[in-house]
Amino acid sequence: MTTRIVGFGKIADEKASLNEKVQLTPASTSLDDEKPLPLAEPEESRSTSLFSSWGRRRVDLEAIATQPSVFDDPRSLEVYRPPPQYENVHRFDPKARWTYREERNVLRKLDWRITVWACIMFFALDLDRGNISQANSDNFLDDLNLTTNDFNLGNTLFRLCFLIAELPSQLISKRVGPDNWIPSQARLSATERTPLTPLTDDAVEYRIVFSVLVKGKIIILGLQGGFIPDVVLYLSYFFTKTELPIRLAFFWFSNYISHIVSAFLATGILRLRGVHGKEGWRYLFLIEGLLTLGVGIGAWFLMPAGPTQTKAWHRPKGWFNERLITLGASREETIIVNRVLRDDPTKSDMHNREGLGIRKIFEGLKDWRLWPLYILGIIHQIPVGPPQTYLTLSLRNLGFNTTETNLLSIPSTVLGGLLLLAAAFFSEKVNSRVAATIILQLWALPLLVALYTFDSHTSQWVYYAVVTLITGFPYIHPIQVAWTSRNSNSVRTRTVSASCYNMFVQAGAIVYANIYRTADKPLYKKGNRALIAVASMNIVIYISTFFFYRTINARRDKIWNSWSEREQREYVETTKDEGNQRLDFRFAY
Repeated sequence: MTTRIVGFGKIADEKASLNEKVQLTPASTSLDDEKPLPLAEPEESRSTSLFSSWGRRRVDLEAIATQPSVFDDPRSLEVYRPPPQYENVHRFDPKARWTYREERNVLRKLDWRITVWACIMFFALDLDRGNISQANSDNFLDDLNLTTNDFNLGNTLFRLCFLIAELPSQLISKRVGPDNWIPSQARLSATERTPLTPLTDDAVEYRIVFSVLVKGKIIILGLQGGFIPDVVLYLSYFFTKTELPIRLAFFWFSNYISHIVSAFLATGILRLRGVHGKEGWRYLFLIEGLLTLGVGIGAWFLMPAGPTQTKAWHRPKGWFNERLITLGASREETIIVNRVLRDDPTKSDMHNREGLGIRKIFEGLKDWRLWPLYILGIIHQIPVGPPQTYLTLSLRNLGFNTTETNLLSIPSTVLGGLLLLAAAFFSEKVNSRVAATIILQLWALPLLVALYTFDSHTSQWVYYAVVTLITGFPYIHPIQVAWTSRNSNSVRTRTVSASCYNMFVQAGAIVYANIYRTADKPLYKKGNRALIAVASMNIVIYISTFFFYRTINARRDKIWNSWSEREQREYVETTKDEGNQRLDFRFAY
């Protein structure tokens, strides 16, 4: 007599026969130790993303969904078996099997409780820290007697704080856990914003550098810097490498939603100008800062440490509490842990509260195989960054008032959000990161050429249309983040590479924050000429990256295929190579 699990919480007849179509094993139980357990077709030939129903063949929901992995071979099993200190080791079971129906339901629960909340946090954080754009539409610079160059200096210091904070923040997150550190970042962000209304005029003048010079708040602002790599690390605890890119796309899509909502909020809040003798942008900073503070407090209660650590005083039953009759083990936790480890066995290398030493950090930094991705992090957004940063200022220069400027910024945000999802979907369809990311440069180049040809007689609506298309570019940053994570191939390297990549992205933002200069306004001819040159250069670099990783993979294939099966097995069992240095690892490109 055995137990058969169907879906969630539905225990089938305990007398179910072993020879039924879908026979699933409880933890540490096998159907037949002498026969190989059934497995699904390799994931490369199917999709488990949010777009999996678009143009994909349907699968039998009661069929086995468990993917083949190194755990199916007894010899490699012992090589990759999770160590005792791994926080989810008690749910690891190489013989566990589950159906597509169970997997779909588990993913649905994870998306609602993990992905959606990650998006809400990013929405609130970006709503708060990105409202400088709406403030510009309310004569922010004129109120403080500041120039475009002063604005550039503020953006530079802002990005510099983020850049400096990336790696330290990631290391702190790895030591104390993203579930503790991320809520702290959200609360600190709000703390930095909320006291703006009562500030004196002299103090508010420093607002152009985002208050980094006011009362030592450069430290508070800098602590936000590691938020994105921290969230990427956190999501990797729950999702596989093929599921992560599209979820990161929706994560960044919330950024676009925040821009849309912020534009509507600003339209109303900025009308408070003159109330109690204060400017409208002061109220904007205050109100949106309070919203972020509320989300930061909520994050303390809504972020579990991991899939097997969802129980807390405010969650006494946890999230995954479906139980097997025979063993009392959580079925859902077993599915989550084993599907993630089957996808990437290196995720058990470190405990989720285990920090990195100086030597490991240095090893991660000197991994030259990831340097091309860091270079792409610097350059990829330079062609579209200045037009996006100066969108509201450009609209004001065209003669639109505050309300019109905020409303006219919405179409580019909507377009960018849709193209973000389209780029993520395209990445899955073609299974090529270079093809999915080079489209940003191909999109921007002809539009920048058109913008460069404009003069003072160009219609303001023609100018608006082109700038809207430029700033509504396909945002490929989520794809490159997931690309970096995948090519790291170890928790240690991934922890460092996620921060390094974002540090290079912030460095790129510092570069493009200084391309449009006051002497070049209002058409910024010199700046646009530089952007055209960078976009052209970027196309060459993306193509070179394609051949860089293709060449490495070809060399490894040649070495690996020249070995006998015994030599390959011996390498797996004895090699000291780690992460992406392993000869049996292939880079994505």
